[in-house]
Amino acid sequence: MSSPLAGLVGPPNAGKSTLFASLTLVDVKIAPYPFTTIEPNVGIGYVRIPCVCKELGVKDDPRNSLCIEGNRFIPVRIIDVAGLVPDAWKGRGLGNRFLDHMRRACILIMVIDASGTTDSEGKNVKPGTHDPCDDVRFLEREVDMWILQILKRDWEHIVKLVSIARKDLKDVLYSRLSGLGFTAEDIVEGLLRTGLNSKRIERWNEGDLIDFIRVIRERGKPMLIAANKADLPTSEDNIRALQREYGERYKIVPTSAEAELALRKAAKAGLISYLPGDRDFEVIKPERLTPKQRRALDYIRENVFEKWGSTGVQEVINAAFLDVLGMVAVFPVENENELTDHNGNVLPDVYLMPRGSTALDLAYKVHSELGEKFMFAIDARNKRRLGADYKLRHRDIIKVVVSRG
Repeated sequence: MSSPLAGLVGPPNAGKSTLFASLTLVDVKIAPYPFTTIEPNVGIGYVRIPCVCKELGVKDDPRNSLCIEGNRFIPVRIIDVAGLVPDAWKGRGLGNRFLDHMRRACILIMVIDASGTTDSEGKNVKPGTHDPCDDVRFLEREVDMWILQILKRDWEHIVKLVSIARKDLKDVLYSRLSGLGFTAEDIVEGLLRTGLNSKRIERWNEGDLIDFIRVIRERGKPMLIAANKADLPTSEDNIRALQREYGERYKIVPTSAEAELALRKAAKAGLISYLPGDRDFEVIKPERLTPKQRRALDYIRENVFEKWGSTGVQEVINAAFLDVLGMVAVFPVENENELTDHNGNVLPDVYLMPRGSTALDLAYKVHSELGEKFMFAIDARNKRRLGADYKLRHRDIIKVVVSRG
């Protein structure tokens, strides 16, 4: 089973490609003009959690992830598409094509220029003159209208299936929208919350469809806001405004993708000691720093770390998967006493599991045969026996016991 996928969406020049590069260290085109990114870029980012190895006093042997200084970095996929402009859903700027790349994303990260130095078209404007809240509104609309157009393509056929062929409304809508990643539960919730479950489908209007789409989008394509360029002088007031208007609906993370990218490159070059998500960095090779590099690091410390506590980049990816999606990291082992697999590797794997996953779900995630022969599971910490319906908790260490028949 592939890693979960987060999609980066935003206006041109909001810093999406820089954020993507800082998350993945994949070289992408970064330039201050619209549509630098044409084909979608896909790379691997990492959710950072405290590894259980430190807590248990063992030296682990990671296989499907990384463990650095007691921090486990769990891979997730990130997709970056071209910047969206208003009416992208109509195909403007190839926007409908770019939106289609988001079908498989389980969460969308809205990358907003918090400094207000670019407008929704990606054009440079006087710092602070563009309202980033406008970008959130237009991005919500673009995604909603994209879904609407997909639903309306064969709306007459959908109506006939329900009203004439007497097909189940939920099943018909699910068959049309499941390809976008929506579940049957999303459809049911959308019908209930809008009251459309009790309204004849042939009487639905476009407003009804938009209301329905908003509900399923909030459930099936949840979003968070990366308030990028947070280090610039005009950003602080704008971020406060974003928090006032959208703080109850979205997680908002002040972010400086450029600072993160600079720190990761400096760490890779051996100039500083820095792990993604750290609250500071340490210069370890001061004699190798040029005056320009020293000034850049001083700027980052003063305008990023002292102001916001971090670059926000690692927080964005952690918040997406752990906070918004509510995923839990689980360590499967074969030997609950030694915490090893059959080859003797200590805590070799960790999986991000969806909210509400069970011990049986974990068994199937590791291998289909484990799921088919599942008998029970064991909590490696306290050796307690767990049933198939045990709800997994964050940082659980689980052994799956199977039948031998």
